[in-house]
Amino acid sequence: MRGFQRRGAPTCIVAAAWIVTACGSGSREPAQPAPQPAIAEASASGIAKARADSLRYPYTEADVQFMGAMIGHHSQALVMAGWAPTHDASPAVRRLADRITNGQQDEIASMEQWLRERRQPVPDPRAAGTMSMHGDGHEGHAMMPGMLTEPQLRQLDAARGPEFDRLFLTFMIQHHRGAVSMVQSLFGTNRAAQDETVFKFANDVSADQSTEIARMETMLAALPPER
Repeated sequence: MRGFQRRGAPTCIVAAAWIVTACGSGSREPAQPAPQPAIAEASASGIAKARADSLRYPYTEADVQFMGAMIGHHSQALVMAGWAPTHDASPAVRRLADRITNGQQDEIASMEQWLRERRQPVPDPRAAGTMSMHGDGHEGHAMMPGMLTEPQLRQLDAARGPEFDRLFLTFMIQHHRGAVSMVQSLFGTNRAAQDETVFKFANDVSADQSTEIARMETMLAALPPER
């Protein structure tokens, strides 16, 4: 899932509504917000390339919302995976957690770079859990699909050993399914995911996390019965 840069031919995925349709039905060249400190870090060459790419494959507000939201979504997965070594997880769960950490750290960096090069706001990864949803001129906050609630996070943090393994797999399956549904909604939004990098990244998230869901379901089924 690392180093996404180019894509193949688009595929059609029927999606549930997560990103509001209005996000993708606006102008092909989103209004540029005032530069922020994080945005200013983008290199001049990176910004020039992003502009050239956008002329061929225009990005939409839905793409910007997706990339920003997925940064927060990935960040919660990193928190969960980071507990494996300190919560007496089994070797198998620790290996899984390591793969999630390595892959999603790289993806967060790539998403941040994509946003900076297009002079779009880069969200604080630590502010995971809610995202701004725009539609019909109103702004609200809603939990992203699959995100753990505060009680679920506390439950996982309190667990140790086999109980941690069971909860980690259960909650990470939930989390991954949410990410897949975010991709489906992006692909179902008008004009969204035409940008090469966004398409390739979203496609990789759907494929890779679907594969990991199947692996985690097998691992969960092999655990000893809950006492």
